[in-house]
Amino acid sequence: MTKQGSNGGPMIELVSIKKTYRSSDGPVTAISDLTFSIPSGQFASIIGPSGCGKSTLLKMIGGLVDPSGGQILVDGRPLPTVPTQGKFSFVFQNPVMLPWRTVLENVELPQQILGRHNRDAAALLEIVGLKGFENKYPDELSGGMQQRAAIARALTFDPDVLLMDEPFGAVDELTRGELNFELLKLWKSIDVTLLFVTHSIEEAVFLSDRVIVLSERPAVLAADIEIPFERPRSRDIKEHPEFQEIVKCLREHLS
Repeated sequence: MTKQGSNGGPMIELVSIKKTYRSSDGPVTAISDLTFSIPSGQFASIIGPSGCGKSTLLKMIGGLVDPSGGQILVDGRPLPTVPTQGKFSFVFQNPVMLPWRTVLENVELPQQILGRHNRDAAALLEIVGLKGFENKYPDELSGGMQQRAAIARALTFDPDVLLMDEPFGAVDELTRGELNFELLKLWKSIDVTLLFVTHSIEEAVFLSDRVIVLSERPAVLAADIEIPFERPRSRDIKEHPEFQEIVKCLREHLS
């Protein structure tokens, strides 16, 4: 399902990004000054302490929240001049499935809203391992299966950028490991730039080309670590001494 004529999704650049919220006690700075770039087609994870602005950052990149300062560039063009609808797709921790619609109808929903038909919803469900569950309802699926359906739904309009905000945080450890491995196989085939927010350091290292570490709020860039392991990656890479050393290094940046 690689896109015809695609070069792996756009390059994303953040230049001196800031985000300040108003509160009853005055302005609160969530993100102080962030500058980094994500090359075309890269899988980058973002980690940091709870409440440091990881989700806010993802929403700014996706055009859902405006920064208070700085610029976000997509292939050199600043947001919001670049239309994000239909190009940027989100997967959140809660899959938010409509209970009165079947799994297939839930996956088809973005196409109906946007009036576009880029990907066959049934084929996407097969790719994420849900063939045979098209006519089930969300409450008949496990949490991991619902999240698979949410990923399929996010891909229906063939996005250039996939933004994932702790998508596996609510599933058990065994299911999470399986979903990690399947996500890598899926990402290889869909040809997008992928930004992945997680609290799990090991998950970030296993999945990513690089890991971006945010500091405590107000967030600044604490570290930007390239992950040296070749692809495809096997599950046993987590036992490799170099893997454990990178995990240790990232943990020190968070402490």
